[in-house]
Amino acid sequence: MTIETYAPELIAAQPIGAWTGEVYRRLVVEGLRRRLAVEDLTQPHWWTLNHAAGRPGGWTRTTLTERLTPYDDQDTAFDAVFDDLIARGWLNEDADGGGLTLTEAGEAGRLRARERNLEINERAHEGIDPAEFVTTINVLRRMVANLGGNGNLPD
Repeated sequence: MTIETYAPELIAAQPIGAWTGEVYRRLVVEGLRRRLAVEDLTQPHWWTLNHAAGRPGGWTRTTLTERLTPYDDQDTAFDAVFDDLIARGWLNEDADGGGLTLTEAGEAGRLRARERNLEINERAHEGIDPAEFVTTINVLRRMVANLGGNGNLPD
C-alpha cells in the first residue's frame, strides 16, 4: 500500500495518541481478536496458552491472573478462561491447585493461533525496515518512561 509523503514538520506535529490508538485498538487488536475467534479464543486465552507453554507448571491461577490483568482491557474473569481451556482438554492444572500446563492439544491450538497472529504481525510490518521498527519501539519506550511508565521490555 502506498502512503503519501509529507514534510517532516507536519509529521512531527502529529498527535502520538491518535496514531498509536489507531494501530493498537482498531487495527492490531481487532485483527488479532478476529483471528483468535476462529477457534473461539480470546486474547486472555492466547496469553494463558503462551504463558503456560513458556513456563510449564510454573503458573498458578493466582499468579497468572496477576501477571495478565494489567494487559486486559475487557475486565476478563480469568478463572473462566482457565476453566474453558481445561474443559477443552488444552490445559491441565495440578490436583493441589498448583501449576498450569499445556496438553498436546493445547500446544497444537496455541501453534494454530500463533500462525493466525503472525499473519497480522507480518501485514503490520510490510514495507517497514527492521531498523525503523526498532527505532519506533525505542521512541515509544522513551515516551512511556517520560510519562512515568515502565519503558523496559516485558519479561
